[in-house]
Order: sequence, then structure tokens, then C-alpha cells
Amino acid sequence: MRATTIHAPFDMRVEDVPDPVIQDSTDVVLRVLRACICGSDLWAYRGESARQPGQRIGHEFLGIVEAAGSDVTGFAAGDLVVAPFVWSDGTCEYCAEGLQTSCPRGGFWGSVGSDGGQGEAVRVPFADGTLVKLPADAASDDHLLTALLALSDVLGTGHHAALGAGVKPGSTVAVVGDGAVGLCGVLAAKRLGAERIIALGRHTARTDIARAFGATDVVAERGEAAEAAVRELTGGQGAHGVIEAVGTEQSMRTAVAITRDGGSIGYVGVPHGSGTGLDLSFMFDRNIALRGGVAPVRAYIPELLPDVLAGTIDPSPVFDLTVDLDGVPAGYKSMEDRTALKVLVKP
Repeated sequence: MRATTIHAPFDMRVEDVPDPVIQDSTDVVLRVLRACICGSDLWAYRGESARQPGQRIGHEFLGIVEAAGSDVTGFAAGDLVVAPFVWSDGTCEYCAEGLQTSCPRGGFWGSVGSDGGQGEAVRVPFADGTLVKLPADAASDDHLLTALLALSDVLGTGHHAALGAGVKPGSTVAVVGDGAVGLCGVLAAKRLGAERIIALGRHTARTDIARAFGATDVVAERGEAAEAAVRELTGGQGAHGVIEAVGTEQSMRTAVAITRDGGSIGYVGVPHGSGTGLDLSFMFDRNIALRGGVAPVRAYIPELLPDVLAGTIDPSPVFDLTVDLDGVPAGYKSMEDRTALKVLVKP
């Protein structure tokens, strides 16, 4: 089969790799119908997170089960399924608590020795604890498949951020970051009943999506100017909840500065940079809470899936460029150059 591999910074290749096979009785082999490139993949692409030459990559995908191990009870060949970006056994205490990202036997797609989603097929460990079945007729609905793909990461991650930010009906929410996760944070905040949603972003194509997803205001400034703009929009108080979807020191400083006294920050931007941007004394004095981290999207898929199927929420607009497998290296460059928001891959 063919799959995307990374060999060095900015050196992405689509190569022949061994076909996945059932190795453990709890495995399935899945044929990939849809995958995508994540903003977090760009850290490896830039060389800012280490990868071994030839390592597989990609952690967002859905597809058709081709074969199932003898102990798999929930899936059979022919089933359409979506995979969250972490596999998990479904039996440990963390899985029972809905924190599948801490499963001791879990792991991330594309880690050393595992398959990546940006390829033709994937071996899925612990299939019963990991995968979620989708309606079979969705396989013939191109638009719906694209929307369902967002369940593998960005939609659930935006939801995790909104929960961390304490979004509730009638609240005012600010979203720092206009990438796919930030935009899905807007969608999640709207779904949870936020009355006012302030999207911070400078790219019109992205802020147009934010408005379509439910943003009531857009702030294009950065740094202190952005802080002042949000304060002005909120009568000087700031937002009840702030979604931080970037992960830089500057973005976290902005998030803290625009949070209302007694408010909460939901952070899901992968931290990178020289510092955290946190001033604990400032947060202490103003009773600001900080919640978030790696999103356990497996816990959220059953809740979000019915709304996607019904069209109540549609995250598909975050995918603004589509490539085949051979186009994946160019897709990475497009996202790095910010000419694409999120690249959909059709193997």
C-alpha cells in the first residue's frame, strides 16, 4: 500500500509501505476513505517536533473495516467507522472516566511503530475501544463524509475547549485562534448556547467561516490592541469563557487578559514556544480558571455524531482544499504557506 512518510523537515513523501495485517485479536484493518492534515502535523513538518526518517504521519481518518480480529465484537468487514486521534482499550479506569487520551495501552497514530492516517489503510489496535460506527449510507454522501471526518479531531477538540471555557447558555465567549480548531471552538460554543462569540483572527476567509459558525464579532488586532478591543466589546469586563486554540506564549497571554473575573480559559492549542504566558498571581487575584489539554475526542463522538448526521452542526467548511494521496506533500506546503486552512485527503 501507499502512505505518507516524513523524512526530514519539509520532506514529505508518499511511498510504498507494508500492507497492514491483523497482529492482535483485538485489531481491525481499515481502508481509509477520508483523511486530512492537522495544524499540529506542521510542527513535525517544520522540524520542531522530532520524527524518525520514514515515520508515518496523520491522525485523522475514517474508512471501511476490511478485516477484524477474532476478539473484535463491535465491528465486521464492511462497516463504516471513524477513528479518534488516539487509540484506547476501552476497559481501563481512564477510558471509563472518558479520558481515553490517558489510556495506558493507548497511543497516537503515526507514533513510532504505528500506522498513520494519511495513507490507504491502517491497522487499528483495540478496535472495540477506539472506533465508532457510522451509518453505512454515509459512505456515498461526499459532503457528509467530510463533516464526519471532523469528529476524528477538530470538532471534538473545539468542543473540549468550549467545555473547559465553561460555555453555557447566555454566556459571552472569545476564541483566540482562527485555525480549524478555533473555528470548531466557535461552532461548539454556539452549540452550547453562547449568546455572544468574539472570534480573534486576521484572515478574512477564516473569519467569514467563524461568522457562519456563529461568531457575532470579529477582532482582527493582536496583542494589547486585541485585548483592548475585546474589553471594549464587553463593557470593560472581558469574556466569561475564552477558548485558546493556538498554544503560543502570546496567545495564552491574550487569553488570560481578555477573560472576565471569575471566568474560565479552555486551552487546546498544543503548547510551543519559550514560555506559557501565564501569570498565576494575576489569575489568582481574578479567580480565573484554566482547563483543557489533549481532547479525549472518543468520549465526545457519541454526543456530537447525531448533530452532524442531522446537519444541526456542519464543520465541513474548515476543509478548504482537497488532494489525493499524491497531493499530500503539496497540501502540507499549502497549510504552511497559509493558503489552505485544512487539507482534506481522499486516498
